Amino acid sequence: MTTATAASHTVTDKQPQIDRKPFESDTVDVMGGAARWEVKVHEHGLIALVDTMPRLVPQGQTADSAIVQAARVSYGQGTKRVNEDRGLIRYLLRHRHTTPLEMIEFKFHVVMPIFVARQWIRHRTANVNEYSARYSVVPDRFYVPSTENVRKQSASNRQGGTEQIEVGTAQEFLDYLEQCQSQYETYERLLEKGVSRELARIGLPVNVYTEWYWKCDLHNTLHFLSLRMDEHAQQEIRDYAYAMFALIKPIVPITCEAFEDYRLGAAHLTRLEIEALRTGQPLATDNKREQAEWQAKRAKLGL
Repeated sequence: MTTATAASHTVTDKQPQIDRKPFESDTVDVMGGAARWEVKVHEHGLIALVDTMPRLVPQGQTADSAIVQAARVSYGQGTKRVNEDRGLIRYLLRHRHTTPLEMIEFKFHVVMPIFVARQWIRHRTANVNEYSARYSVVPDRFYVPSTENVRKQSASNRQGGTEQIEVGTAQEFLDYLEQCQSQYETYERLLEKGVSRELARIGLPVNVYTEWYWKCDLHNTLHFLSLRMDEHAQQEIRDYAYAMFALIKPIVPITCEAFEDYRLGAAHLTRLEIEALRTGQPLATDNKREQAEWQAKRAKLGL
C-alpha cells in the first residue's frame, strides 16, 4: 500500500525585490489633480467622475495612450507621433477591436431616480455599490418632470414616448406624482414608530432618488453610451448619458471622437438592407417594424 503525502511548502522570510520607481517628472494627472468632476442632472441628480485608471499619463498625452500601449503589447509610450496613435485608435474602433479599451476604467458617483437606476443596472458589466435603504433613511428627494416634458405614449414605440401630451393631462399626471410623494411623510412617521427601514421603504415611489458608485472599463462604458445616448432611450437616462460622455471626453478625446464617428453617427445596415440598396428593390421582408426601420435609415442616408 502506498501512502500519498501532501507536498510541503517552506515559508521563508525572504521577500521579493520590488523596484519602486518614483513618478516620472514628465507625467500629468488626467483629472488635473481634482478629486472629482461633477455635472448636475435635473433638480436633485448628479453624475461625478471620482477616479480613472490610468490617472497619470506621459506629458502631452491623454489616457488614450493606455489603449495604444495595450494594443501594441508594449510597456513603452506608443509611437512617437500622436497622429499615428490616433490612427490606431480609430482603426480599433472602426473594426471593433475593443479589448485594448478595457485597459481604461472610470469610477462614477451617480445620484438618480430609482426608475433610471433600474434601467441603468441592466448594463451588467460594471462594479456597482448602491445606497442601502435597509441601513439608511431614504432622503426626501423626488424627480418631477416639467409640464413640457410629460410625454404621451408613442404609437410605434412600446417602450416610451417623445411628443408632449396636452397640458390638462400633463397637470393631472403631476398631481398624481404629488400624491405619491405625500407617502414620504407616512414613511417618516412609520420609521419613528419603529417599523424597520427595510420594510418602510417598499411603499416609496420609483421617482425617489437613490445613488451608487459605478466602475466600468471604457469598452463597456461606450457600449452603455451607445444605447443610452440613442434617441430611442428614455429622455431621463439620456440626460445622464450625455453628462457622462462630457466627463470622459477630456480623458480620452481621441477615442470619443472615433466613437462619435463610428457609433453615434453611424447607421448599421443588415444583409437585407444591403441587398435592397444593391438591387434597388424593396426590402425583402413583411415585418412592419423592419420596414419602418429601413425607411428611417433611408431618410438618414438621404435616399
